Amino acid sequence: MDQQAETGAIKNLEDMSELVSLCKRRGYVFPSSEVYGGINACWDYGPLGVELKRNVKESWWRAMTDRTDIEGLDAAIMMHPKVWQASGHVEGFTDPLVDCKKCKSRFREDQIDAALVAQKKCPSCGGEITAPRQFNLMFKTFMGPLEDSAAVVYLRPETAQGIYVNFQNVLQTSRQRIPFGIAQIGKAFRNEITPGNFIFRTREFEQMEMQYFVKPGADEASFETWKELRFQWHLSNGIRPEKLRLHQHAEGELAHYAKAAFDIQYEFPFGWQELEGIHNRTDFDLKRHEQFSGKKLEYFDEVGKERYIPYVVETSAGCDRTLLVLLVDAYRAGADRVWLKLHPKLAPYKVGLFPLMKKPELMEYTDRVFADVRKQFRTFVDEAGSIGKRYRRQDEIGTPYGVTIDYDTLSNHTVTIRDRDTMAQERIPAEKICQVLQERIESWKP
Repeated sequence: MDQQAETGAIKNLEDMSELVSLCKRRGYVFPSSEVYGGINACWDYGPLGVELKRNVKESWWRAMTDRTDIEGLDAAIMMHPKVWQASGHVEGFTDPLVDCKKCKSRFREDQIDAALVAQKKCPSCGGEITAPRQFNLMFKTFMGPLEDSAAVVYLRPETAQGIYVNFQNVLQTSRQRIPFGIAQIGKAFRNEITPGNFIFRTREFEQMEMQYFVKPGADEASFETWKELRFQWHLSNGIRPEKLRLHQHAEGELAHYAKAAFDIQYEFPFGWQELEGIHNRTDFDLKRHEQFSGKKLEYFDEVGKERYIPYVVETSAGCDRTLLVLLVDAYRAGADRVWLKLHPKLAPYKVGLFPLMKKPELMEYTDRVFADVRKQFRTFVDEAGSIGKRYRRQDEIGTPYGVTIDYDTLSNHTVTIRDRDTMAQERIPAEKICQVLQERIESWKP
């Protein structure tokens, strides 16, 4: 049977290649188009990745829309090109690009050491680099049969603009009053110069964004509230507090539209990096769209009998990056096993069922248990190999609980439930499996 306690030192993730290997081996994330050699910075989510991603999005969506003051939206990926002129993306959504004349490598100039930039030296080979040129990160395509300037459209580089141009639509149909928010989950696309670190920075990704509209003057208090709420959400997903921090944007870091901005950062093996941004965008976006469209995007306060363009407090998280943080933070390696200490509410499978042997009577009992448990919890039946190997497989994919059905089960209708994190085992009545699982998921602590 399984050990009751982990032996030896427990290590966290130190090398991203270990996680990349696990994700492919167990069906979390695959290289996109791998049979053709893959495509840079694009990834496919496997059976487990799809489930984890769905759970992340559902957790975020509940946190936003279980409130009475936030509405949902799903705006189109392709929008009128003037949207991106108004937002400043056509003119200003650029990175400084340099190329090495010797090794042909390509870099963002602002990510190269300043001394090397001054010497015009390549950080890879020491060869000469070209003068910087601005590279627009938006993907451009054409709508309709003709490929001319009149048919140009863009794949959206963010989901926020779809919210701004629908401000009046949502306001009027939902009959909300300020303050209120609009939440959206959707794909975005950026032609990144230097993507990398697995799914941390990719060219196709999914955003979870909420724009909260407030009266001018109430923006600073709202900003502080949402900063705290978003930090707590990540903690509620089981992320270790010592791995999270808030980073304030200094005046030189602030985006052109921002009055104030904080990043929630996570300490990856490759350093502290942004996980989510909270921004006070003032009335910049609505004013710009009002200017470019010629349509009023103001709010009339019936109580105060005044009109104004609302300020916006934005929370912007990457779903893929959140998923990566969950996997990195959950990774554990002991003397004889690797396991993912995922929060049970987010784990792709909540429980694994293990018939002790592939005997007809045990399999029949397992099938009855599976039919009952799967009504409430996503369940996996694993019948191949020794019990120890099956435990290890489920540990590695992050399944928090395992239930073994043996010959004692047939006589006294009890089963053994095993905890992924402690490996402790307990005998419980088979009829109480769902009750015990629910209690343990609700009481789980990192």
